[in-house]
Amino acid sequence: MLHLAFDSEDSIVQDDYYNEGRSINLDLHKVEQARVRNIETYMKFSADSVQIEVVQGDVGDGSALILDFFHSTQNFKDFKVTLLKDANGIYRGNIEQAIDGKWRISLHPHDNSWKIQQVVYLPQSKALLFKP
Repeated sequence: MLHLAFDSEDSIVQDDYYNEGRSINLDLHKVEQARVRNIETYMKFSADSVQIEVVQGDVGDGSALILDFFHSTQNFKDFKVTLLKDANGIYRGNIEQAIDGKWRISLHPHDNSWKIQQVVYLPQSKALLFKP
């Protein structure tokens, strides 16, 4: 037991609390920007892909969006997916790893001007409403 306690790393605890607090404030500003832009999307998952339809709001230039997946307890499982807009206006991206379980998902553009985040349990068979 002592060997595990001293030799294993706790990936949930942050070492730099001040910078972590500053980043939380920046995140809140980005979420507020998503509210101001009135962004609302539907997100649908399959075994190996995700698609996002913008229902309303201004997502920016529309070239691409980033979808970050943060695992609730195991940060080595975190990953991101780049979503590209097709001719029908749907953003699509491929998922190359298992997504079963609880995730905090964050959607934002490349310039990080806004952000929508939500905790979800995957897989989901129906489309999820995703808004700030």
